[in-house]
Amino acid sequence: MLRKLLAGAVFAIFLSGASGLVFAQGEPPKVTYKKKTIYDFDDDLVEGELQRPDGEYIDTRRKAKHSSLIKIREHFIPEMLKSAEDI
Repeated sequence: MLRKLLAGAVFAIFLSGASGLVFAQGEPPKVTYKKKTIYDFDDDLVEGELQRPDGEYIDTRRKAKHSSLIKIREHFIPEMLKSAEDI
């Protein structure tokens, strides 16, 4: 008899807890957002170190220097004068 009474009490407690869960899952809360949010970090001290990877520093290849592909004609002006004489 005592077992039935305890089992009934445990079952009643279980049902009351489970019913609270059902009511808690009703409508989601209404959330409103502000148009502008301001964060103030005036008096906060930020300390840290420069983070670098462990290992060796590898240098990249330098730009190659090429000679110019434009060749300046040495006799351009005399050739222009000669072509003007033929006109």
